[in-house]
Amino acid sequence: MSISKEIILKANQHVKTHQSLVGSDPYRLHYHLMPTVGLLNDPNGFVFYKGQYHVFYQWNPFVTAHGPKFWGHYVSTDLVHWKEAPAAIAPGDWYDKDGCYSGSAAVLGDTLYLFYTGNVKDEEGNRESYQCLAVSNDGIHFEKKGPIIHVPEGYTAHFRDPKVFLKDEKWYMVLGAQTIEEAGVAVLYSSPDLEEWTFMGTMAGSGYHGLGDLGYMWECPDLVELGGTDILLVCPQGMEPEGFQYQNMFQSGYIAGKVDYIAGEFAHGPFVEMDRGFDFYAPQTMEDPNGRRLLFGWMGNAVESDVQQPTTAFNWIHALTLPRELRWENGKLLQTPVEELKLLRGQETLYKNVNLDDDEQLRFHGQVFEMEMSIDRMEGPKGVTLTIQIGESKLIYNQREGVFTFERKSYYMPNQESRHCYLQELKKIRLFKDTSSIEIFLNDGEEVFTSRVFDDFLMDEVVFETSGEVTMNLQKWDLNRVTSY
Repeated sequence: MSISKEIILKANQHVKTHQSLVGSDPYRLHYHLMPTVGLLNDPNGFVFYKGQYHVFYQWNPFVTAHGPKFWGHYVSTDLVHWKEAPAAIAPGDWYDKDGCYSGSAAVLGDTLYLFYTGNVKDEEGNRESYQCLAVSNDGIHFEKKGPIIHVPEGYTAHFRDPKVFLKDEKWYMVLGAQTIEEAGVAVLYSSPDLEEWTFMGTMAGSGYHGLGDLGYMWECPDLVELGGTDILLVCPQGMEPEGFQYQNMFQSGYIAGKVDYIAGEFAHGPFVEMDRGFDFYAPQTMEDPNGRRLLFGWMGNAVESDVQQPTTAFNWIHALTLPRELRWENGKLLQTPVEELKLLRGQETLYKNVNLDDDEQLRFHGQVFEMEMSIDRMEGPKGVTLTIQIGESKLIYNQREGVFTFERKSYYMPNQESRHCYLQELKKIRLFKDTSSIEIFLNDGEEVFTSRVFDDFLMDEVVFETSGEVTMNLQKWDLNRVTSY
């Protein structure tokens, strides 16, 4: 038996041993993808193959901390109801003994190709990295093929997260990297067959095309085209906060422009954050059979306080976001929940032509729900402040300042904490609340806030109040539980 297969068997036994404890956690989510046990982080290999959606993820089954990573695996026919599949790949070979790190998937003929970074460390902690390949003819059982790319000159061993895509009948791979000068960049490769790869050089990064300093390392790149615009999704590490921006330990965002695939160069605009909440990182996309560009993100971030999350007492931590559809409109990347999520809807409550003022409130109860609110009018002599209290969290829109705020109870400090964005006008809020998460989509995805929330379960009231006058319509749906792991 190979080392990788032996490790997978140990992981499966570990899942069985801790299944009851994990399942007893009241913060287990009802309709998000989570680890059966242990730690989940980056989504990997998001792809449509043989009639099913596949999403893999970084998984450490043995502890709720980072370490040697497996690729966990879920499959679905509708993006809502998911079934756990066996772990696809596990560390153990000389080129990935310390982790099968993040990567992507591609389909060629009847074969599913997985590309990932093999992580290797020596006894002194010195790192080596290899871009590796595994293949499958059924989407369940994978055969490792070993390294296909070694780190080229001019870059450190922080060279990882291959995202592979097809463009004009040619395959390309974009990777996150660090130069020997310790600047974060994205590099590009090309291939005729998914096996032989040619290095094309650095395509974007700190100091390129006027970007300035964008950190010491870039992770999890993804290059897509929407509406004739090329968009590079990327996660810089080492950026300093600027006003409301870059408040998390690591950032997720995009730069948009036009790629010259012959020269391997990218003419583009500034870096823009994708999500304003506390817990969004490492997004990965795919194009589905309907031509939609879909995205999953990691509903977490690499904060040092991970071990203090309440779920670690039940031997699990982190989740994936809801699947989202991306659109490019008026020079901005928009994110909206996929249409299939309507399958979750149960009982509906409708509030039509509600008028809120200083004396009138609206309230309902719920822990797991979807809410869609459209605003017809906001008027007040000094502008309007709209506040929505959801458990121990708050959504606040200050019309006069043009600022939207999300506030939550911190799970690692004894106080509230907040994130903000500028928003010229608030027209619509669509919100998904799960037991321990909240995803907020403003103005049809113009701004998004994604966060974990660990509220007192006795506090399930949702209260709307305002200074000034607000006229609105509100729909609220109880959401069905679909997770069974």
